[in-house]
Amino acid sequence: MILKSDIIAKLLEEGAQPGADDPLVITPSPSDLAELAKSGAASIDIRLGTWFTNLRQARMPHLAIDAPGAQPQLTKTHYVPFGSEYFLHPGNFVLSVTLEWIRLPRNLAAYVIGKSSWGRRGLIIATATGVHPGFKGCLTLELSNVGELPIAIKPGMNICQLFLHRVETENDELDKSLFIGLRRPTIGKLQLDPIARKLADAYSSKAPATNP
Repeated sequence: MILKSDIIAKLLEEGAQPGADDPLVITPSPSDLAELAKSGAASIDIRLGTWFTNLRQARMPHLAIDAPGAQPQLTKTHYVPFGSEYFLHPGNFVLSVTLEWIRLPRNLAAYVIGKSSWGRRGLIIATATGVHPGFKGCLTLELSNVGELPIAIKPGMNICQLFLHRVETENDELDKSLFIGLRRPTIGKLQLDPIARKLADAYSSKAPATNP
């Protein structure tokens, strides 16, 4: 069940109380929870943060899934202060973060959807990015310009929507993602899962040898 704005506002108000047990927290919180409750929406708007990360294109011939290497060798991070702009050019891709720090309780999960008003201008935000119960931190956003003109985006502006829904749970397991607690964008790590690795190993062992 997706939560509507009145329930979200109530949970945020309860979560702000001292000693709240397993609260929903979004900070900075919407300035007017009463206005949020009356909006009738089924989501809450989330703002763009001040950190941006893009790949160092000149440093690599291609991007390998399981190649070793630290993130600083692959990426470059920029800080854009409030009041300034980041220009995302056509065909370019950049990671950013939400301004809001988010904490989800055990019985709530969420997903991130781009705002259609930005999509119609060519700015695509990663669709259906899942946020697991127990997540704490700023969300990493994947931004692409599929339009024909550079897009000027500003930290602090509404960039996406967060949809919240109930989760049936019978235990206290929380999200153990590597992205917990982050405040800057990160590309994370990729590696072959056990089945893919076995398939690759099996093929390489049977592949015919090539003459030098």
